[in-house]
Amino acid sequence: MKRVAALVAVLALAGVVTWLVWPSASEARGLDQRIAVVDGPADDQRVELDATFFPAAGGGKAPVVLLAHGFGGSKQSVRQQALRLVQDGYAVLSWSARGFGRSTGEIALNSADYEVKDVKQLIDWLAKRPEVRLDAPGDPRVGIAGGSYGGAIALMTAAYDSRVDAIVPQITWADLADALFPDGGGQGPANGVFKRMWAGYFFGRGAPVQGGGAAQGLGAAQGLGALSQQSVPLTAEQARCGRFLPAVCEMYQQVAKTGRATPQAIELLRKSSPVTVAGRIKAPTLLIQGQRDSLFPLGQADANAKAIAAAGTPVSLAWFDGGHDGGNGEADWLYDQTAGWFGHYLKGDGSPVPERFTVTRDGGRDPGTRQRIRLHPESTAYPGLGGTATTTVTLKGPEQNIANPPGGSPASISTVPGVSGLLGGGGGATNLSVGLDMPGQVAVFESAPLTAPLQLTGSPSVKLKVYGKGQVTLFAKVYDVADTAQPPNLPAGLVSPLRVTVPDGADSVETTVTLPAVDYRFAVGHRLRLAVTTTDMGYATPVEPASYRVGLAAPALAVPTVSALAAPTTGVAWWVWAMPLAAIALAALILATGRTPSRRRILTVRDRRRTTTAQQDVSPDDVLAENDARTVTAQRDNGRSDTIAKDDRHAATAQRDDGRSDAIVKDDGQAAAVQGNGGSGVFVKDGDPSGAGLVPGEVEPVSGEEVPLEISGLTKAYRNGELAVDDLSFRVERGQVLGLLGPNGAGKTTTMRMMMGLIQPDAGEVRIFGDRVTPGAPVLSRLGSFVEGPGFLPHLSGRDNIELYWAATGRPTADARFDDALEIADLGKALERAVRTYSQGMRQRLAIAQAMLGLPDLLVLDEPTNGLDPPQIREMREVLKRYARDGRTVIVSSHLLAEVEQTCSHVVVMHRGRLVSAGPVSVLLSAATSTNGHGPRLEDVFLDLIGEKS
Repeated sequence: MKRVAALVAVLALAGVVTWLVWPSASEARGLDQRIAVVDGPADDQRVELDATFFPAAGGGKAPVVLLAHGFGGSKQSVRQQALRLVQDGYAVLSWSARGFGRSTGEIALNSADYEVKDVKQLIDWLAKRPEVRLDAPGDPRVGIAGGSYGGAIALMTAAYDSRVDAIVPQITWADLADALFPDGGGQGPANGVFKRMWAGYFFGRGAPVQGGGAAQGLGAAQGLGALSQQSVPLTAEQARCGRFLPAVCEMYQQVAKTGRATPQAIELLRKSSPVTVAGRIKAPTLLIQGQRDSLFPLGQADANAKAIAAAGTPVSLAWFDGGHDGGNGEADWLYDQTAGWFGHYLKGDGSPVPERFTVTRDGGRDPGTRQRIRLHPESTAYPGLGGTATTTVTLKGPEQNIANPPGGSPASISTVPGVSGLLGGGGGATNLSVGLDMPGQVAVFESAPLTAPLQLTGSPSVKLKVYGKGQVTLFAKVYDVADTAQPPNLPAGLVSPLRVTVPDGADSVETTVTLPAVDYRFAVGHRLRLAVTTTDMGYATPVEPASYRVGLAAPALAVPTVSALAAPTTGVAWWVWAMPLAAIALAALILATGRTPSRRRILTVRDRRRTTTAQQDVSPDDVLAENDARTVTAQRDNGRSDTIAKDDRHAATAQRDDGRSDAIVKDDGQAAAVQGNGGSGVFVKDGDPSGAGLVPGEVEPVSGEEVPLEISGLTKAYRNGELAVDDLSFRVERGQVLGLLGPNGAGKTTTMRMMMGLIQPDAGEVRIFGDRVTPGAPVLSRLGSFVEGPGFLPHLSGRDNIELYWAATGRPTADARFDDALEIADLGKALERAVRTYSQGMRQRLAIAQAMLGLPDLLVLDEPTNGLDPPQIREMREVLKRYARDGRTVIVSSHLLAEVEQTCSHVVVMHRGRLVSAGPVSVLLSAATSTNGHGPRLEDVFLDLIGEKS
């Protein structure tokens, strides 16, 4: 053992030293450039752009990528992405757009007369570089990538310069007028509601540089230098308009004052809008849009995708977990998509490209790191915001009076630019976005609890009836309401503003509202809540007080769905297999050199057709072999033997050579019970197995082992002394499907954890087949369990996960019954995919299959139907019933009382840690009183028992 330990230590030390001294790749060094360009409508404005050129790391001629920064940024904002592309074999040019960083000029919002002309001249400059691959003289192999402001210049340049070979715009706009003046009523920006806070935020980002540097092309001081630098006096125009073109400044001043889009404002903004020229884009386009983005929501990418695809250009669209309002950002995944797109269309290396539509979804938590897993289901066709199908959700609620407060304050809150994370809008760890609706300003309409999960993908719609006079400004949004214990979740923090006009002489008007596009899953039991408010902090609202009445013109909320989305297959990294194999090899070495004699006793009972083995915690090991003369000899590994002689009535006495004897008592001519004075025994049934669900010769527990589960006086307290489980006692018999019921906090999960030996009780005991449960007790091998959610290695396939799990038990592969368990999972080809690509329902089914490996005698499942659709729930119900009919026992904890009523034969009801009731479901129902003309339901009995029935 010492030699093995020393060898392991030496290998580990060698690995650390190698890692420390291994030379790292040197950082690519860029060439800073001042590139002079000429732009303006009359090509009479001279601007110097501050740029950095990076040759490809491998040398030689390479495709080049233009990297554009976001609004308020500079070439430094994209440096890290540039370095990664350089290492991947691309030349890169990053630059600060006119009016930003150390570049001169004024901000023109990516106008075709200004910024687009600038980028076309950057491509001319690249065509002269010896490090850049050319398709033709003056035509470099070039792609453009950028986010937000940088994404728009990628689209605009591709529309005006046919030399662009591929683009990857991210979180950007299609129609800037529509983005800043959205209208959920579908009447366009002229009728839209001004996105006041976002517009003000960005106008502030273009404010003048107090140090005066940018105006001279020297850039602004950063960090502490900006605080200590002496201010330079500004001209009146600089103070008023900052670094914006005068025309842009005038437009903003006007719309900020009135809150309405003028025709001149719409015209100016649309000159900078890709959707107006998208039909000219021929470069293959990968659009990446954030799901958490109240500035440029998913509808902007939808418009770009449709307009570009209409011209026959290849387009793929991805909705990722990020955007201007936060989220995870998925930086590595976004880079992989970008690099793959450019690899395919710039390098021509055959890199796989994303499918036409990809969505990031929450895949739960990694059991090892506890970090969130993000899945990326794909579809071969983009369905648009209407989805491929529509689910109608019925809303209820009366017409309600609401008011617009004087001055529009206080206002309701959905998302606040730059600080939405304070309200949970950033998503990040919780995926929770909390809205705040002011009393008296909101009308609410709500659905019944969902009976099946609902995956919304696209823009829902609803028809409202609005009472009032003149123009009415409203804001509509859909909440996910779980229960009273947690606040309603506003998916992505998004709201749909609308302005309706009540005709003269009429008291009301009906309007169809298109709600924000999201990808969001509503769980079973949750409710959808439509809220219609008169104010929202992010928007300009009327300052005059007014009262309105709002109702549903139709009760249907149309929810788009996309059933075609499926998670892609992902490969398994080599180390995922290598590390477990190395650990197994090391464990084998340790076992081989340090093994101690076993203290377990093996009983093998054989009839003429099969052999069954059971384990007992007594010593020494015994092997029972039956011969044809009905004599059984127990051969011990210490050389001693015991003989069991049977008579014709199948009763026998086991005579040991140490003077002790065990009587084998016949039961009805078919079964014989072993009643020994040392250790627990077994009975053998070698005749007709009917009635017990056993095959001939199978070992079945009796006497102390005959009860699958017996809990006596079980008590467990929290650290503060509060009792989680209080003197709980009940027993479960063979062949039962028992439902363990109770409200949240009743102690169900704590009880199940004590059943499995995961935690120790403070008092009382749990016995499984007569053996007391302790951590690692051998009897736990007869229990299969699934509690508190599935836990798998995300990089392994479903099949690899359960095979590795079984291998860790040390039991023979033949005993696993993999085929039976996997048939229950019904995952088909998905078994070969990485688990991180699974939906919640798929993980649930895999976890249940894992619990059923080896077909354990006692099966304990916590919320087994969570995430399953109705047909799968029905199938699972039959699986559990069938499992119990085969002579085993099933314990199920669930909140779906209707499902428990159909599945379980018995129930145990807990409340506040104590047993409230236990018994057959039929008995409980027969003792209940019928209500509403229907027969009694388990739900009524349950609420009655815990004292919460109204």
